Amino acid sequence: MNLTTSLQKIKGVGEKTAEQFAAAHLHTVEDLITFLPRKYEDFSHVTSIADIQPGKVTVKARCEKIETRPVRRGMKVTTATLADDTGKIQAVWFNQPYRATQLKGGDEYYFSGEFEFSYNRFQLTNPSAEKVSDMPVQTDRILPIYPAIAGLKTQLVRKILAELRPLMTMLPETLPEKIIKNENLVSYSEAILGMHFPETREEIEKARERLAFEELYQLLLASQLNKQENARLEGWMIHFEQAVVKEFVSNLPFALTNAQRIAAWDIFQDFQKAIPMNRLLQGDVGSGKTVVAGIAARQAAHDGFQTALMAPTEILASQHAATLDALLTPFGVRVGLLTGSVKGKAREALYAAIKDGEVDVVVGTHALIQSGVEFHKLGFVVIDEQHRFGVAQRHELLKKSVRMPHLLSMTATPIPRSLALTVYGELDVSVLNEKPANRKPIMTKIWSPNSRPQLYALVDDEIQQGRQAYVICNLIDNNPTNDLKSVEVEYKRLKNSVFKHRQIGLLHGRLSPAEKEAVMQQFASGAIDILVSTTVVEVGVDVPNATVMIIEDADRFGLAQLHQLRGRVGRSEYQSYCYLVPSDSKKPSQRLREIEKSNDGFYLAEVDLQLRGPGEIYGRAQHGALNLQVATLGDTKLIARAQKAAQWFAQSGDTLVHYTQLARQVEHYQRLTTLN
Repeated sequence: MNLTTSLQKIKGVGEKTAEQFAAAHLHTVEDLITFLPRKYEDFSHVTSIADIQPGKVTVKARCEKIETRPVRRGMKVTTATLADDTGKIQAVWFNQPYRATQLKGGDEYYFSGEFEFSYNRFQLTNPSAEKVSDMPVQTDRILPIYPAIAGLKTQLVRKILAELRPLMTMLPETLPEKIIKNENLVSYSEAILGMHFPETREEIEKARERLAFEELYQLLLASQLNKQENARLEGWMIHFEQAVVKEFVSNLPFALTNAQRIAAWDIFQDFQKAIPMNRLLQGDVGSGKTVVAGIAARQAAHDGFQTALMAPTEILASQHAATLDALLTPFGVRVGLLTGSVKGKAREALYAAIKDGEVDVVVGTHALIQSGVEFHKLGFVVIDEQHRFGVAQRHELLKKSVRMPHLLSMTATPIPRSLALTVYGELDVSVLNEKPANRKPIMTKIWSPNSRPQLYALVDDEIQQGRQAYVICNLIDNNPTNDLKSVEVEYKRLKNSVFKHRQIGLLHGRLSPAEKEAVMQQFASGAIDILVSTTVVEVGVDVPNATVMIIEDADRFGLAQLHQLRGRVGRSEYQSYCYLVPSDSKKPSQRLREIEKSNDGFYLAEVDLQLRGPGEIYGRAQHGALNLQVATLGDTKLIARAQKAAQWFAQSGDTLVHYTQLARQVEHYQRLTTLN
């Protein structure tokens, strides 16, 4: 038996069990031994019911009486009386009706959970239950709890893993020996055994440290190797001419922030190297990323190179095209817009102009990567909100040049530092952490849904002073299964009652591109006072006269999304306001309290990482699965250790030939994260 052996060859795994494992993507011995417990129950300290105290407890008891009853909106509560020879206690489970079937029959179980005062009595809340007769014969009683596999009992998973225990003692090492020694890590074999068959809590922690280090090391080494490969590519050299840039900057209708100047200088230095730039420009909402891209595009055009800017939506592409056209046309730089709405003869004419070099800057959506688009001399590629595009889409755009063009990825969603180091480790990073000098901080307030009339009065005051407002809703249509506000219903309600004396507009994703564009034009020109919209305005929409935003059902949005939405106001010298209206009048969540107190997207990104974990945040990057089972991207100390080890290996001249498993995972991450 070895790591590639099919699970069906293991004692105790029949055809049906193998099918259930396969449904959970577990096919081989290696798949199963790297299927790690999600938590551990410690049954080594059993308390008799007579001696029970509030807190985390384990009791050995029988279930004397159990019942399940529905309470509200699909919620079911299961209550039970547990007894041992010394006394009885109550236990309660929420939405676990299967407990009633599991605990019948008078068998003894270990119940482990929180004994607390709740609903006017002491009770054991949501305890785990392990049948005493199913417990492995071992004195330590620290039991691994595995992620659920449909149709398979945890006990069977443990039993099959026990069959593999001898193999686990002989697992080959997966990391270079020097790294294991320098970092004081246990061996790979000890780590796997420690996760599946721990005897002490310390053993679990040592195993976790080793496996978490390895996961981060794989990811960081992939970034290092990608960076080395990028350095071997041949790119275009775009010369920096101070007079050209100086003239452009002096004609801007505003002063650049210091952060914008530094970012532009970073780009110019990269332009002059023979290797292609691979830079991430991350800036908080309203920090002026488009202007930085415009300065670079001006320099590229002067040196005879075309620029392509790809944006995820037509609204955003149109906005960028309008901004760049205003900035660049006075200098003879020609800007074109290519989206799905450009059709027929207009599209053919634009294709020809791009191919002949008559257009210097092409702004577009996915339309830019279609086969009909040929560039004359593409030297600079800008991808806005790059996490919204897959790797393949970015590659298609980069392939439009005979040499690798310089790449600037932009994001208005500040990335937590730990995520930037790992997931985006191969990119050089420039940060725009300043707002233009005339901007005032947006005043953000959580507003009770019971006090809407006072809120509407504040909004009306702003409109009276010549300003405009957004009302953001979560849904397009009304949904009878929940109480969330829909954009269609809210639009009609505000138009026909509260704000019937105002001009109300409606915007959502189901409108055609032309309809969306028309609504945005009306709002930008001031013809619409209040725009009722879904999150289609989340990124890039720039209407300086809009100073107030109401976000309905604000508790249903993520922290980063709330910050992005809020960034649609506060884009001028006027004081702006954002009102967060939760879906009920309960105590506001930590997420809402954090955004109420801070306008700093970089701080909020770190908070978001703590609240949601990396999976959700990284999932939007469309690179694929991170596969982090043990590591957490909040562990900056371990990331720093893994990064140092990855840099040492990348520079040591050693290869991955001797480390088959490591090589496989590193290559997987290289494909996921590479931008070139």
